[in-house]
Amino acid sequence: MHYYKRNLGDYAKKTGRLTMLQHGAYTLLIDACYDREVFPTLEQAMDWTWASTEAEIDAVKFVLSRFFKLSSDGQYVQDRILEELLQYHKNADTNKRIAIDRETKRKEKSTNRVQIVDEPPPNQEPLTNNHKPKRESATVVACPLDVSEQVWNDWVSLRKSKKAPITKTVLEGARKEAFKLDWPLEKFLAEWCTRGSQGLKAEWVAPKPTFADIAKVTVPSKTERDPALVKLDEDKARTGPPPAEIRAKIMEALRAKA
Repeated sequence: MHYYKRNLGDYAKKTGRLTMLQHGAYTLLIDACYDREVFPTLEQAMDWTWASTEAEIDAVKFVLSRFFKLSSDGQYVQDRILEELLQYHKNADTNKRIAIDRETKRKEKSTNRVQIVDEPPPNQEPLTNNHKPKRESATVVACPLDVSEQVWNDWVSLRKSKKAPITKTVLEGARKEAFKLDWPLEKFLAEWCTRGSQGLKAEWVAPKPTFADIAKVTVPSKTERDPALVKLDEDKARTGPPPAEIRAKIMEALRAKA
């Protein structure tokens, strides 16, 4: 999801007392949630915002404690973002169904057209002694609803230049690789075009620094800390590994859309 409405009045009302650093942390977090269509754990939140100093890490933790809720699977969820993500996928499914119905009606109308006398059958070419039957063309794959036309055209051009097929199987494989990186499909195809390779796997993409790597260079904590930040650490320590309800909802919506 690469677009969402941002109500400036609501934002200012809820975040009027934040520092500039906290504003930056909050903006990076909500942008990442909409873009990745998943909610972060504490470590993922640090990774997504590239928090490295003690002040930056504290800002991210404060924003999580103030504007997100800790779910039973360790993810920090915001109800408004979750609601908009689910509505986005619902609308996408509706648009896909409408497009399929429209195409079906168009094909039916073309098939039921009355043939004029002496008119050759549709898609029929005259045969000659040297005529060779054409090889059946590959199935035409339409641009997915979650990929912009520009990125799709660039990827199609790349596949054609490599003389590689453009099939539903290839596209589904790309979507699975993108999910391994927590990337939307459009970002994965754009990276594919940038590399100019015939194929692309998730493991070929260099991983971002993890929170554990960042923690090695951070400044030691002060002796006195904000109670809200202390509570975050306590919540994390108590968090177990029950089923990931929120991720399951997003995954279910993505599968239905695919």
